[in-house]
Formats: sequence, structure tokens, C-alpha cells
Amino acid sequence: FFNVENKLQKVADLSERAVNKGRRLMVFTPDTELTLKLEHFLWTHPVTGFMPHCRAESDLASVTPIIIDSLGTQLTHNDVLINLQSQHPSFFSRFTRLIEIVGMDGADKAAARTRYSFYRDRGYDIKTFDAQGTAL
Repeated sequence: FFNVENKLQKVADLSERAVNKGRRLMVFTPDTELTLKLEHFLWTHPVTGFMPHCRAESDLASVTPIIIDSLGTQLTHNDVLINLQSQHPSFFSRFTRLIEIVGMDGADKAAARTRYSFYRDRGYDIKTFDAQGTAL
């Protein structure tokens, strides 16, 4: 997904859809600060509830549908990975689906182009979605 104005909102929306379909997610954050922001966001969105989540090191990680991690050292499942880091995760290929979320700023778009080329050059089938709804 590119041209995303609010990455945390996009993660919450995707998380809600995935959990409703019985999927498990790992959200790979760049640092502890964004991990804390995302945790808070998932406690308050949607407004009528919260999205069940925990950190990878939690004792509940094996049964919680949304795992938030910035290290990638404790991978508890291999279903869906949402990458919020600027680099491709070294372990991405073990997941059945990888979702990249790209913001509006130039640096984020440049890093995303590098990741896109990396995945494409390895033969992965890539689908892109413009969050703004404009044609490609």
C-alpha cells in the first residue's frame, strides 16, 4: 500500500480485516517508540473495541493474533507480515504474505522503491494499492 497518510490507521484497518478472517499478523516496527504508539493505537481502534495484540516476547504470543516486534528474533508464526521498517526484513520469505506500507514522504517512497526492486528481482508476485485511489 502506498501513499498512506496514516500508517497506524492502515495497520489497524488491515489487522481488523485479517483477524476477522482468522489470520495471524506480525507487525515489524522500526523501533520501540513506534511499537508503543502502535500498541496504544490498537487499544483504541476501532473505537468500539481493541485489536488483540502483544509483543513477540510475551508468553501470549503463540495465541495472540497480532504480534508487534522490532527485532525479528522471536517469530511465532508465518502467516502475514506487515513491514514498517525501511529495509526488507531478512526473514520475510518464511511468511505466506508480506505487506509493505508506504507513506507520503519522499524518503519513505525511496526506501520502498528499493524494497520493491529487491522483491521483484527475486521473482515475487507484487500487487500494489494506491491508498489515495489514484490510477497507476
